[in-house]
Amino acid sequence: MFIQMSGFPGSGKSTLAREIGKRTGAVIVDHDVTKSALMEKVGNGLTHDMAGKVSYHLDWSISESLLEQGHSVIFDSPCLYDEMVEKGTLLAEKYGIPYKYIECVVHDFTLINERLRERERMPSQIKEVKSEEAFRKTVLNSKKPDGLPCLQIDTSSPIKSYITRVIRYLENGEGGVAGDWEVHGEREGCLL
Repeated sequence: MFIQMSGFPGSGKSTLAREIGKRTGAVIVDHDVTKSALMEKVGNGLTHDMAGKVSYHLDWSISESLLEQGHSVIFDSPCLYDEMVEKGTLLAEKYGIPYKYIECVVHDFTLINERLRERERMPSQIKEVKSEEAFRKTVLNSKKPDGLPCLQIDTSSPIKSYITRVIRYLENGEGGVAGDWEVHGEREGCLL
């Protein structure tokens, strides 16, 4: 399967991706690792924006190679652009495998900044979010696959409180027992 992680920096995508990888054997393609390696090697010879574009190209190439070899892949990136969802769904379709989309959400601006400041940071990762308004706007405008089931999970609590729901979703598309999630408005198709 192809698992596309989504969420604001500091929302717990990488932590959840590593746990999913342990439980399923899926290989993780981590955008921060690719972009940071590129930034370290090229240094100031590449703008931050260009490093992002080049590293995404590498991420997609590595993901496709792994899928071609028969591995399940977890693509760990914020997934902030429509192009990301389009490429992910097309890649899964090309290999005839399930596409799974997991959005990690933390609504607490203070908690996000605590996580960002306390983590061991790679060169590509932000240290803090200065604007709560920009944070809220990014969270509200996250990209989702049209017409495909996706899972939106509140990752402000410990992973043990939601990992079972995540694994259930990956195994059979369920986000929990009936009544545990709701479908509405802009989140239509997403299990909340």
